[in-house]
Amino acid sequence: MVTTRRAVLGAAAAGALGMGFATTAPAQASEKGIQVAVLLYDGFTALDAVGPYETLCRLPGVRVFTVARRTGPVRTDTGQLALAAERSLSDVRRADVLVVPGGGNRGIIAAMDDAALLDWIRRLHQHTTWTTSVCTGSLLLASAGLLKGLPAATYWASRPYLEKLGAVPAPGRFVETGKIITAAGVSAGLDMGLHLAARLSDEATARAMQLAIEYDPHPPFDSGSPEKADEATRRLALKLVEG
Repeated sequence: MVTTRRAVLGAAAAGALGMGFATTAPAQASEKGIQVAVLLYDGFTALDAVGPYETLCRLPGVRVFTVARRTGPVRTDTGQLALAAERSLSDVRRADVLVVPGGGNRGIIAAMDDAALLDWIRRLHQHTTWTTSVCTGSLLLASAGLLKGLPAATYWASRPYLEKLGAVPAPGRFVETGKIITAAGVSAGLDMGLHLAARLSDEATARAMQLAIEYDPHPPFDSGSPEKADEATRRLALKLVEG
């Protein structure tokens, strides 16, 4: 008999719920479940979107979908990968959760100048339970006027830009302020996603999800934050990201 990851997660979550380990109140789902919209735009960073998707898509009662200006493939910042947008911006007027990924310089600058996209983010935010971002996605939230005076996380090299947009750059893998959760660079979207999983369900289910995706990082190097890396490593990192 083949045991799937979904079956293991379901059994673990059911057992945990039966033991009453919930520590946070779950979000209220509609008849269609909790709707999570992951924004895609030309030049977004793949893991920024896929990380939160992976932590949320198997949660009971949660439906994750991708949305972009138009349906179809959307290229990432490297130009070597595309993800498909299931829905267009005009089709999505409400969502319980919005996930805004960051992108490379070309992608994020163009998105920040896209008045229609910023207006869509503002309108969706009016009705969300949670509005979230990963990496430079916080620059989009700030450009939409959602982070004025608020502490927020972003990619380490983008902290000065975030501050110019009226936010207060904050350290840490993610920052929760009211209904807005902002994550630091790229891989921090996994941490934010697991935190959000607990908010949408409960801590026991989020812990089971962490095991389901076997997220137990032990990187071979200790240069994963600008505070730990030397100047040469920081310069090379930015060169690699810029392509």
